[in-house]
Amino acid sequence: MTHLPPNSPVPISERKQDHLDIVLQQDVSAKGIRTGFERFFFEHIALPELHLEQIDLSSTFLGKRLQAPLLISSMTGGTGSAHEINLHLAAAAQHLGIAMGVGSQRAALEHPELAWTYQVRKVAPDILLLANLGAVQLNYGYGLDQARRAVEMIEADGLILHLNPLQEAVQPHGDPDWRGLYGRIERLVAQSPVPVVVKEVGNGLSATVARQLAECGVAVLDVAGAGGTSWSEVEAHRQPDPLRKRIAHAFVGWGIPTALALLEIRRQLPHLPLVASGGIRNGIDVAKAIRLGADLVGMAAPALQAVCGAQEQQEQTVIEAFQAVIEELRIAAFCTGSANLTQLKQATLRRQDTWDPLP
Repeated sequence: MTHLPPNSPVPISERKQDHLDIVLQQDVSAKGIRTGFERFFFEHIALPELHLEQIDLSSTFLGKRLQAPLLISSMTGGTGSAHEINLHLAAAAQHLGIAMGVGSQRAALEHPELAWTYQVRKVAPDILLLANLGAVQLNYGYGLDQARRAVEMIEADGLILHLNPLQEAVQPHGDPDWRGLYGRIERLVAQSPVPVVVKEVGNGLSATVARQLAECGVAVLDVAGAGGTSWSEVEAHRQPDPLRKRIAHAFVGWGIPTALALLEIRRQLPHLPLVASGGIRNGIDVAKAIRLGADLVGMAAPALQAVCGAQEQQEQTVIEAFQAVIEELRIAAFCTGSANLTQLKQATLRRQDTWDPLP
């Protein structure tokens, strides 16, 4: 692994490395709550009248052409090992023709010598690439200048503002002031040089919050629901205080299941571009997410496990992991009689509990 330059800021780098190590080495999956995709099943078409290899999974998102509706979701940055991970992920995204987001860039904005750990354009000149800042930082001195710097730092096509109130509430030295953020987000959106995406980090967006964010003018919402990685559980592993650790563990099952958040937000906002993420692990779940209203589907943990689980040829390992997801999605489209994503959005999807088809 590449090492940090001399005199790098140890505390923030250590926090970033802690997050990576905990996600990879500990069981931090949500408990007592699932994504909700298991509650749906597609009506199987036994005679699809299609050629499997001609299924078209391409789409356009934020003006960029994608070969499949997939996003390698925001994960990391701020350490030397994170830079290597980002490079492998970006190179895989370039090869596959899919999108990618980087982890929160606060570390590099406060310590510019860390900017290189987020920069991937040299291996991924053509991908849809998203910068990333914590929305709560708008209450702590951040604004248009920091947003522009984050975008310019990585030559991004869009900017993610992530919402993580639960994580901030349970982590050591978290940011507690979340007042007035709708207004600050609205002002930033109006001035931003690139489209703004607002996402949760794994506890879900409600339809009410989504509607208010849409009124602020955000270009895209990422529902980032519950059922995958629990960031309160990640922070529990970082807590030195036994009482605070216990409190963080209590929220391991907190949040809105990904499928439910997606379904309810799409009903409220029929035309706003949506990303579905949170516990999505295979191409069948991707297909269900598309049918429930997603335009793009994000996956983080499978990509991180692929790149860090390989001793060599990490880029190829990531490519193979996502090729499997893409082929699963293609077969799901084929077996629902869907020649493309537009038709997949209309495929018959039924509820397990009632067997009734979704409207």
